[in-house]
Amino acid sequence: MIKTKMEQTGIISMSAYLRKMAIDGYVIKLELPELREMISLLRRSSNNLNQIAKRVNSTDRVYAEDMEEILRWQEKLWQCANEILKKLAAIA
Repeated sequence: MIKTKMEQTGIISMSAYLRKMAIDGYVIKLELPELREMISLLRRSSNNLNQIAKRVNSTDRVYAEDMEEILRWQEKLWQCANEILKKLAAIA
């Protein structure tokens, strides 16, 4: 029965599952694809920002297109964060 419950939560380690249950008494498994999307956006955004910073350091110029791109990525991140917060608020 313990193994079945463990598999349902997605925890692979028996000791990790037992520790979690002993401390908290329950395990919550959240399925938030928006969180995965946000992590992906953060990675892409930081890569783009790094490329822009390298370009600025080599040319000593900041281009309007670069600033607009940063703002677009920030807007996408905020939208994603708001979706996550809405889903979490609906759980409570």
